[in-house]
Amino acid sequence: MTPHIDPSAEVDVNATVGDGTTVWGLAHIREDAVVGRGCTIGRGAYVGPGATLGADCKVQNYALIYEPARVEDGVFIGPAAVLTNDPHPRALTPDGAAKGPQDWTPVGVTVRHGASIGARAVCVAPVTVGRWALVAAGSVVTRDVPDHALVAGSPARRIKWVGRAGVPLEDQGDGRFHCPVTGEAYTEVATDVLRRDADPA
Repeated sequence: MTPHIDPSAEVDVNATVGDGTTVWGLAHIREDAVVGRGCTIGRGAYVGPGATLGADCKVQNYALIYEPARVEDGVFIGPAAVLTNDPHPRALTPDGAAKGPQDWTPVGVTVRHGASIGARAVCVAPVTVGRWALVAAGSVVTRDVPDHALVAGSPARRIKWVGRAGVPLEDQGDGRFHCPVTGEAYTEVATDVLRRDADPA
């Protein structure tokens, strides 16, 4: 199934948009960006040059994904969320000249499989958001987020664990957790390391 691209969206001829993907109005997908199959790119969203999104991602309205972000399959990026790419932003060089592309090296945010970034959250590069993690709305992520962690605040810190359904896990004691939606069991195998019991070691 070919992608559906709204006439008001701007998709560079050198971008790749996968089968079945929908790109809504006023979205902007830059040169050499790759958007996988079955994605939804919301109104006014931005995907920078060379950024990559896997399959089945949902990028909500006015989210900004700056290059060289790497977003894996099944990721949710909420409205007006930002993945940054410059840890030391300046408009000018130290000698007062306007900075050009040659004056800095962009660094990216990585968002792993199944993770979610809440509305208006900011991920400050370079950070990695782990598999099935959940970044609460309005949070500012300044360090890596473990798999299955629910982080919140500024700077964001882990406040709970979440399962694949996205709801907080119930603490069963002795490092064991239970998902009230799916029934899956999880074990905290080390500090900030949670493993679903069915997953390989």
